[in-house]
Amino acid sequence: MYNSRLIVLLCVVLLAGACKRVPVTGRKQLNLVPNSLITTMSFSAYDSVLKISPTLPSTDQRAQEVIKVGTNIRMAVEKYMQQNNLSRELKNFNWEFNTIHENTINAWCMPGGKVVVYTGLLPVTKNESGLAVVMGHEIAHAIARHGNERMSESLLINLGGLVLEEALKDKKQETQFLFLGLYMVGSNLALSLPNSRMQESEADKLGLIFMSMAGYDPAEAIPFWQRMAALNNSKLPQFLSTHPSDDTRIKKLNELIPEIKATYYNPR
Repeated sequence: MYNSRLIVLLCVVLLAGACKRVPVTGRKQLNLVPNSLITTMSFSAYDSVLKISPTLPSTDQRAQEVIKVGTNIRMAVEKYMQQNNLSRELKNFNWEFNTIHENTINAWCMPGGKVVVYTGLLPVTKNESGLAVVMGHEIAHAIARHGNERMSESLLINLGGLVLEEALKDKKQETQFLFLGLYMVGSNLALSLPNSRMQESEADKLGLIFMSMAGYDPAEAIPFWQRMAALNNSKLPQFLSTHPSDDTRIKKLNELIPEIKATYYNPR
C-alpha cells in the first residue's frame, strides 16, 4: 500500500513538473518530451518526407511564393518573440519551406519551423494573403509548442507516458510512428486529444497576428475559410481533418480581426 501511494505521488509530481506554459498565450500545457528531442525527430521525419515526395525546385514560381510568404512570416515571428522577450523559444528552430507537387489540399509545420505546402492547396489560397493565412496558422502551432503537447498527450494515451524514458528507449519505432501520425497528411488523432479545439483557437489568433505583422491583411482569413468550408463534403480536404472550418470559427475570426488589424497590421 505504501509503495502504491509513493508511486502515485511520484507520478503526480512528474506530471506537475511537465506542465509548461504556452510561450505566447500563457496557457498551461503538458510537455513531457524535451524540445530538443522533438525537433530532432521533426527534422528527421521532415527529411524522410521530402526524400519520397515530388518536391518542387526553388526555381518554380509556386515554390518561390511559398518561400516568400514563409520568410515574411518567419521574420514577423522573430520580431514578435523578440518584442515579448521570448526569442529563447526559437533556439531550436531551423526554418525551411518546401512545396510538394501533389493534388492535396494541405499544409503543415513541424516543430522547429519545418514547413510543407502542397500544390493542391494553392488554388484555394488564391494569392499571397490567402497563403499567409494558412502558413501563419500552421507556424503558430509550432510556436505554441502544440506538437510537444500533442505528443505528450498521445504518449500518455498510447504508451503510458509516466514511463516516458523507457518508452523512448525501448519503443523507438512505436514512438516514431506516433510522431509521424501526428504531423503527416491525413492524421485524425489530434481531434481525439483533449486540447485540440483550444490549440486551433490559439493557432487562429496567433496566425492572424503573425500574418498581420508580415504585412498581410488579416481580413483575408474570412474569404479563405469560407472557400474551405464551401468545398464539397465528399472531397473534404485533409487539411480540415484536424482543422475544422465552420461558422463558429469564422465568427471568432471576425471578432478577432478588428483589434489585431488595428494593433499589428503593417501593410506591405
